[in-house]
Amino acid sequence: MQTIVFLGSRGYGTSHEAIKTAKELGCYTVLISDRYRSGLTEADELICVPDLAERNEILVRLKKLEDKGNRIAACLSFIDPYVSCAAQLSEELGLGDFSSGALALAEDKTAVRNKLKGLKSSPFFSVIDKGIDIRGFALCHAERFPLILKPSVSNGSKDIKLVKSEGEMKEALYAFKDKQPILAEEYLDGPQYLIEAAVYKGEVLIAAVIEQEWNESFIITGYAFPAELSRDAALSLTDAVRDIVQHIGIEHGSCHLEMRYVKGRWKLVEINPRMSGGWMNKIIETGTGGNLLKEVLKMQLGEEPVFHESIPRSTYARYLTVNTAGRLLHISGIEQAMNLDGIEHVLLKTERGCIVRPPKSMGDRFACIIAAADTMQHAKKAARDAAKRLRLYVEPL
Repeated sequence: MQTIVFLGSRGYGTSHEAIKTAKELGCYTVLISDRYRSGLTEADELICVPDLAERNEILVRLKKLEDKGNRIAACLSFIDPYVSCAAQLSEELGLGDFSSGALALAEDKTAVRNKLKGLKSSPFFSVIDKGIDIRGFALCHAERFPLILKPSVSNGSKDIKLVKSEGEMKEALYAFKDKQPILAEEYLDGPQYLIEAAVYKGEVLIAAVIEQEWNESFIITGYAFPAELSRDAALSLTDAVRDIVQHIGIEHGSCHLEMRYVKGRWKLVEINPRMSGGWMNKIIETGTGGNLLKEVLKMQLGEEPVFHESIPRSTYARYLTVNTAGRLLHISGIEQAMNLDGIEHVLLKTERGCIVRPPKSMGDRFACIIAAADTMQHAKKAARDAAKRLRLYVEPL
């Protein structure tokens, strides 16, 4: 039977939806996880491997699957940092060339910056290695403040610091003392966009462009789809995305980029070698009626992806966070929120008994409200009105 193997999964969002979508395509699904998740997977079969980076152990398990009659057609992951590992497994299984080297490069932010150095879309950056003279570094870059500091290997907007002085830089680097090397990047002042892209037989295809909203910790709290861009901005964005993806060397696979439009130029914030996590697929599906995740899976099975070309509905997703840490007792107002005009989805990540806290990464967002309307203004109002209906009851820690 045609089998898709998934390397790692979460209990919600893209990686969780991917398993259900693969079953809708008629595939037998296997989840390889580093822990047993009873009741938390939709997969037909769960294989536990303590270390998902141990390719040899995983290959032994996959060989046993084949011996049972499973025809492995694809092996992939939507979880950092297993994307390139899954691509390597696919190549070792003889399923094709899945750009594993390029995907591995894209998982390392310092490697990406060095690879793209010289492109118009590449902002100023510098690498701070362990043992560097922080005072000397700060003095050399005094004219470049403010700067963004972040670990070379990070995701979900985790550990991003905006520093405006030598003192703030010292404080941030002390917090990062166990996470070297650190990237120091030019602060980009301009609207930020998420670009969902796929590469099929070397051709870069843009599936969606979404404007983002963020808080003071750079946690994304709002997504507006489709992004409103001028014709010139849209054309130059397409050129910039293709240039970036081709320079990294991705010939096959999906990816998403975050870019800012600064003084008429597109600048890369970061690229990740997979489709966005969270409820991105539902946001795009609400706006277009098309299932991006299904097309990504079909592409991994060797089929050409087909992206929906209808005029999208104005769709806005509002992600919610808490201000106080504690144990969640109850969430009320869900039904009232769902009954408001324009509300398509009220999606909860957090369950009763879970710990909630002020956001330090995107994973700390506890819910997502998706609204659609005839205009973006109306969609935003609907989502924000719905958010006011939700009330969390939290027991302080």
